[in-house]
Amino acid sequence: MTSHEPELWLIRHGETEWSRDRRHTGRSDLPLLPEGEKKAATLAPRIAGVHFDLQLASPLQRAWRTAELAGLDPKPEPNALEWDYGDYEGITTAQIQERSPGWWIWNSPVPGGESLAQVSDRADAVIRRVRDEAPDRAVLVAHAHFLRVLAARWLQQDAALGAHLALQTSTLSVLGWDRGTPIIDRWNG
Repeated sequence: MTSHEPELWLIRHGETEWSRDRRHTGRSDLPLLPEGEKKAATLAPRIAGVHFDLQLASPLQRAWRTAELAGLDPKPEPNALEWDYGDYEGITTAQIQERSPGWWIWNSPVPGGESLAQVSDRADAVIRRVRDEAPDRAVLVAHAHFLRVLAARWLQQDAALGAHLALQTSTLSVLGWDRGTPIIDRWNG
């Protein structure tokens, strides 16, 4: 296949109870809160009329429902699942640090879950898919930590750069190109 230089529009899913409470929400399949649905629906007019060659979403309901509310008809992308937090699923960073002082998702082990390198490999697979299948523009609805890793990898940087790319719920970001160099065109909009 030919590798293209498309834009990749990123949408973080709407707010859930656990994202509101800053609990690690990896593979738990939580629904959006009513407020999360309302804010996700505000994305629809922002992307209305934009042609996407490829529409993808994590298969988890919080991403899938956000895609629907935004007016998209995505294909499932299993590589876009959120980080598998293993034993830390459902708890906050502060709670983890009570057990493991100094723990930080970007450079510490995740017992029973994924390493940063594993998440990075999945992000690279999504980027390859987008570059192979979307000549001009793709959209992906997924999760905060995963999208932050994906953005770092889009920039051809170490995945840990994602630590510096905070991402709010129901936001729109755009990755693109400037004269063959991958860039962040818009972030957290």
